[in-house]
Amino acid sequence: MPQGQPTVVPEDGLTTRQRRNRPVLAVHTGDGKGKSTAAFGLALRGWNQGWRIGVFQFVKSAKWRIGEQTVLERLGRLHEETGEGGPVAWHKMGSGWSWTRSSQDAEGNNTGAAAAAEGWAEIKRALAEERHDLLILDEFTYVMEWGWVDTEEVVEVLRGRPGHQHVVVTGRRAHPALVEAADLVTEMTKVKHPMDAGQKGQRGIEW
Repeated sequence: MPQGQPTVVPEDGLTTRQRRNRPVLAVHTGDGKGKSTAAFGLALRGWNQGWRIGVFQFVKSAKWRIGEQTVLERLGRLHEETGEGGPVAWHKMGSGWSWTRSSQDAEGNNTGAAAAAEGWAEIKRALAEERHDLLILDEFTYVMEWGWVDTEEVVEVLRGRPGHQHVVVTGRRAHPALVEAADLVTEMTKVKHPMDAGQKGQRGIEW
């Protein structure tokens, strides 16, 4: 895509403006670091454009407050106070990495699967109501991989979303059907990582 120009111009009957402004379904996948970071960077861009931002965060601990959440929520409050930017809604859809694939409640029900199903139901409502201009489904590929949500339904809903809603899905091992449906797919490839040399995550880098 030299100098920001598309490599092809499809014969789809759309004007350049119409084609340019179509909503995007993006997937950030791969084993490398930076998938969520890139998505939250996009959220900052969108906020600056006045977009309504919705983050639906799966898997990571509900008690763990990452830096991007603090910043985006503060920007949401700034919008409420001054009208600058756009509104921000941040939803944590699970109880954390501790709700592994085998987590169960007292009745033996899989609590992770139940939380994921509730989260997906909320996303479908948000899409149907066109609440947000940009939705980030963070770490969503894992609940798809584990069968906690139906991949075919996810792809159908995301493809058929109404209005002008951008969606970014992050996480490793994105399902081929999701990759096929997406307009933009980026695979983060790990070349080197401090953990390979025994260095644990640190403030400002990992959270």
